[in-house]
Amino acid sequence: MSLPLRITFGDIDYTYKVLSKDINRETTQIKISLFSEEFTLIRDQLNEWVAEETSIGDNQALLRAIGRSLASRYRLK
Repeated sequence: MSLPLRITFGDIDYTYKVLSKDINRETTQIKISLFSEEFTLIRDQLNEWVAEETSIGDNQALLRAIGRSLASRYRLK
């Protein structure tokens, strides 16, 4: 398991962990742990990272921001 990563979103700091290994440009799914829950971020047709399974209570914008952060960190674009 990786070290915790931080993101500031809406003036609030969040900590998450990347559960996937071997992330590269061909990666289409990334598993993360946020709020002690696992989420799968997938690359959509517009090349954006979105959460695969979400409920009404999940913050879609936060998950998208994490996807953008990971894409930048791992140079996935």
